[in-house]
Amino acid sequence: MVYMLGFYNMEDGSVMTKFKYRKEHQSYPGRVHGGLITAMLDEMGLRALWAKEGNDEQMGVTMSLDTKYRKPVPYDTELIGRGVVIKNNKKFLVVESEILDLEGNVLANGTIKYIKLDANKIKEGIEMHEEMCYLIEDDVKEI
Repeated sequence: MVYMLGFYNMEDGSVMTKFKYRKEHQSYPGRVHGGLITAMLDEMGLRALWAKEGNDEQMGVTMSLDTKYRKPVPYDTELIGRGVVIKNNKKFLVVESEILDLEGNVLANGTIKYIKLDANKIKEGIEMHEEMCYLIEDDVKEI
């Protein structure tokens, strides 16, 4: 499991988190596996929509995700995840997500396209608010 402090809505409409990968997430020594990097970029996607719209009712399914690995992503190091909506209409959503080091260097980024769907169309009988991890309600507005 990845250690996370929580997801925060930023004043610019993006969503951010501080997190760490662990040693068992490595591919090569000192580097995180690319699949886990991509998973975190994807995780930032719908959370970015929730941050922009100010609610967590909208759901969606990933249609495509284009990941760019810019620099090695280390484990056991605090990192920043950020997602921001760049296109949003009735049926579709496009998000830019990135993983940064604490100095602000982009280590990996991705463009994710989602199709918006009702939670019950994704999985019948889902209790969305009981099964999903949500934003922490506090006054954090900057990471």
